[in-house]
Amino acid sequence: MILTKAQYEEIAQCLVSVPPTRQSLRKLKQRFPRYLNGVVKNGAAPVLLELANEVDYAPSLMARIILERFLQEHKETPPSKSVINSMLRDPSQIPDGVLANQVYQCIVNDCCYGPLVDGIKHAIGHEHEVLLRDLLLEKNLSFLDEDQLRAKGYDKTPDFILQVPVAVEGHIIHWIESKASFGDECSHHAYLHDQFWSYWNR
Repeated sequence: MILTKAQYEEIAQCLVSVPPTRQSLRKLKQRFPRYLNGVVKNGAAPVLLELANEVDYAPSLMARIILERFLQEHKETPPSKSVINSMLRDPSQIPDGVLANQVYQCIVNDCCYGPLVDGIKHAIGHEHEVLLRDLLLEKNLSFLDEDQLRAKGYDKTPDFILQVPVAVEGHIIHWIESKASFGDECSHHAYLHDQFWSYWNR
């Protein structure tokens, strides 16, 4: 089925207006005892993954929440974000073998979030930057890349700054930021705020 732009925007508005996090966390709290019982019965079964699907929560985000809770209960100090991220990237670092297996199952079965997806996005992004660089060289356009800009002291850098701006369809282009991923309106606003506005007048 092909959606029109209006149909897509209507669906997107509905999804944006529903706060899934609060709703999902409430459902999770109600079902969490079942997760514990399921793990006790069969630690190898994908109990956490099934629970994530049941409450309509991304498996990697579910794994993060459970891992954070586990570490808070078993450590004297709250776990740092870097420790949690490291354990999500390599679940063998998790001291509890059953939880490590549950987290692993969530990570490899999540098509939208988590370290596996981040690695894929990073690889695709790098591939597109290389293709873009080759295209700029092919067109004999003079540019500076991110590494050259950082060496000059820029803290926020687009992928490429054109040393001589070009006109494309009536617009003057000074810089290029390659985003090899889909973005909805909220994501684009975040990119504008966090990244693009800092490139203004460069």
